[in-house]
Amino acid sequence: MAGHDHHDHCGHDHGHAHGHGHVHAPKDFGRAFAIGILLNAGFVILEAGYGFAANAMSLVADAGHNLSDVLGLLVAWTAAVLAKRRATARFTYGLRGASILAALLNAVLLLLATGAILWEALVRLRHPEPVAGVSVMVVAGLGILVNGATAWLFMAGAKGDLNVRGAYLHMAADAAVSAGVVLAGLAILATGLDWIDPAASLVIAGLIVWATWGLLRDGVALSLSAVPPGIEPDLVRAYLRGRPGVSDLHDLHIWAMSTTEVALTAHLVVAGHPSNAFLQETADALRTRFGIAHATLQVEAAGGVPCRLAQDCAA
Repeated sequence: MAGHDHHDHCGHDHGHAHGHGHVHAPKDFGRAFAIGILLNAGFVILEAGYGFAANAMSLVADAGHNLSDVLGLLVAWTAAVLAKRRATARFTYGLRGASILAALLNAVLLLLATGAILWEALVRLRHPEPVAGVSVMVVAGLGILVNGATAWLFMAGAKGDLNVRGAYLHMAADAAVSAGVVLAGLAILATGLDWIDPAASLVIAGLIVWATWGLLRDGVALSLSAVPPGIEPDLVRAYLRGRPGVSDLHDLHIWAMSTTEVALTAHLVVAGHPSNAFLQETADALRTRFGIAHATLQVEAAGGVPCRLAQDCAA
């Protein structure tokens, strides 16, 4: 990273600092995606077959949800691959943003699957049908193992990558849902009440919506260039204002380039001409303190002609 000067529309000489490091290099989850897709695709076929054979709506509903998870894993894996593509003259950030779109699409897929589950469960509540409780318990028990194992594969990246978090939430929620289906099977065997099956489907739908809402909210926010969760813009602003020689700050923007990388631009009004060391130290601190690996700092001389951008945005 090297500082350089140029004269722009604001009428000042500006220095720029670019931080291009990564605080936490995104882990390659290619193997986890492949294993998860194969396990869940096989389980979907098994669960749907047993569900129809046993006339168990909770199993069919869970199979539909698991099918959406297979699609979701495919979307997330594709986005992870695209995010590694090199930048081009047209896509100057590469295709990093594909991971944000994938997280958003995963949330939408889950909600669509939930709508189908709700519809069928309400129909079954009005017209309950006999259910084979033992088959429900056996197949759902296998689902706990499959979904739990797949969730474990993504656990390491769930906190730092919204795209991986989407995959993890799908699998973890499915493991919990499968446990609920086992309990529903036990209740049917104990009471003989067939309406318990569609009632369990309604509970499943509620759990899916609850688990998906945060993913949908964060995906929408990042797609609109909001400040990523976990970064407090006021703290970043205070740090930049507190740098030696900085008298003012404006045009501060913080946004997600992908689900793992954050960028920043800001105009700093500085007395005198800061050294390359000043720019380097500032970019390094933004990376280590706040996880902002791509920082561009524009320096403006104190007392000069006011930058026009300063009149259009608040610091």
